Amino acid sequence: MNISSLKKSILFCLTALLFTAITVQAQVKHKYVVIGYVGGYKGVADMGIVNPGKLTHINYAFVNVRNNRAWLAHERTDTINFRNLVLLKKKNPALKILISIGGWTWSKNFSDAALTDTSRRAFAASAVDIIRKYNLDGVDIDWEYPGLQGDNNVVREEDGGNYTLMFKALRAELDALEKETGNKKLLTAATGGFKRFLDHTEMGKAALYLNYINLMTYDYFQNKTGIAVHHTNLFASNKYNTENSADNAVNEYIKAGVPAAKLVMGMAFYGRSEMVTDSAQNGLGMKAYQHVWVGGYSRLKDSVINKNGFTYYRDSTAAAPYLFNAATKQFVSFDDEWSVTNKCQYMIDHKMGGVMFWEYADDKKEYLLNAIDEKLGLHPL
Repeated sequence: MNISSLKKSILFCLTALLFTAITVQAQVKHKYVVIGYVGGYKGVADMGIVNPGKLTHINYAFVNVRNNRAWLAHERTDTINFRNLVLLKKKNPALKILISIGGWTWSKNFSDAALTDTSRRAFAASAVDIIRKYNLDGVDIDWEYPGLQGDNNVVREEDGGNYTLMFKALRAELDALEKETGNKKLLTAATGGFKRFLDHTEMGKAALYLNYINLMTYDYFQNKTGIAVHHTNLFASNKYNTENSADNAVNEYIKAGVPAAKLVMGMAFYGRSEMVTDSAQNGLGMKAYQHVWVGGYSRLKDSVINKNGFTYYRDSTAAAPYLFNAATKQFVSFDDEWSVTNKCQYMIDHKMGGVMFWEYADDKKEYLLNAIDEKLGLHPL
């Protein structure tokens, strides 16, 4: 072999190795999904704060349900938000953008939309028309909650079965769009992270139509008992009685027939706070009498944690942090870098699909997203 041929051979080998390295890196990058909910319900959102290199999916919240159709309540600003979201793909072409339909406020009419074959087909077609028109990647359903009262929802006993049939109708419409465009279209659901949700649905059957199930393992406040609790704990605490934890939710979903690989661990990028009547246990498990706004994690980290009378604590049993102000008797529950890292490890150990969070704007400085990224190896682009 002459020197010229040898150089060509070496160059070919180096190129092949580089291609393999890039391919392996891409596979590692997308091993787990990182789904961020981005709110557009207040008008034009600042998409400049969104780092697409640290996300695999963005779920745009929210699309409403009206007259058995998916409906853009603020079409003018939604249109701007969709355009700006799609522009993020220039930085991360693999990024997937979905519309999230429902949420706490806009779930009132799901029961009607899912009631009959005709209404389900009309709803599914209208939802897919939106992603077709705006060149998006899929639909996320956030019905809060089938068969259970949410924010003055229409509720029927047959909601659970109709919930499954609604996903079947949506999957059929998405499959048709896949054939039309040649691009994969996704169907996901945000679901209650508690057993009562499973008691009123058929998640084992519904999972057949879903790519991912985003567990809302947060907002675990206790209105009935009226005590201050962790609102996004990984495990049950030994400081008070509760069935609610991310661990319990995962186990119950698997028992219901949902594959672990489709389950996505939910994280809260915001805090919840109550005033309590007693300083015992640093407020945890004490009688609460008033909810207090505390905002997102960026604010908590910069202005509240170990500041202005608030002391930081960890409940190691629950793998959950909390704050307490002994002078004012104010209790605060939230996720921090420690707890989201624990949740990521739990997700890995249990072979789940990934993680998701509500919502991006609550941690504009990306303290928590950076912790997720460091743990899961999603390198910024």
